[in-house]
Amino acid sequence: MSSAMENEALATEAPFAPVTYERRVRTDLEDKLPKPYMPRALVAADAEHPNGTPGHRHNQLSVLQQHVAFFDQDDNGIVYPWETYNGCRAIGFNPIVSLVLTVLINVALSYATLPGWLPSPFFPIYIHNIHKAKHGSDSGVYDTEGRYTPVNVENMFSKYARTVPDKFTLGELWSMTEGNREAYISSAGLLVSWSGGFYMCWQGMRKACCRRKP
Repeated sequence: MSSAMENEALATEAPFAPVTYERRVRTDLEDKLPKPYMPRALVAADAEHPNGTPGHRHNQLSVLQQHVAFFDQDDNGIVYPWETYNGCRAIGFNPIVSLVLTVLINVALSYATLPGWLPSPFFPIYIHNIHKAKHGSDSGVYDTEGRYTPVNVENMFSKYARTVPDKFTLGELWSMTEGNREAYISSAGLLVSWSGGFYMCWQGMRKACCRRKP
């Protein structure tokens, strides 16, 4: 009896909830990654890289801040539209895509990160406030303070990567955005936020790209 109760207590699938069978979660992570449920403030860890990217310097920034700091070309803690554009070009986007992404990113994220109430006509993104720009219906990889949660990355792929375990096709990427979408949140907006990563990994979005992007 106690064994049956223990099995039920650890069950990840419910017979009357078919979606729990369709979107399976990892149950072996603690064998490969210490405390996979614990959000990491400085390092983007996964099952293959439990200590993060070898040789990467975090500079005491949160993982989310590090993600955005890629675009901060003069290291002043602020990302202006022209820096976003140059960063997109450095990643490999063509000029048109870079321009579109620059407008979307800076217009969408700037105001939430500003140190005051008045908007800026230059649409700067302040890196130290980037956690305030976290949107709903995302993957949960970053928490609301900008920490990185390894278990959510692993489960994202175990749930939706059907063709290759560590790789998304465009269709699987769409399924993932739809699966994470909360009520009243636009599917198109969510896909835009992920389509840049898919473009960078044109043959499919791999887990390593999500962990390291940009």
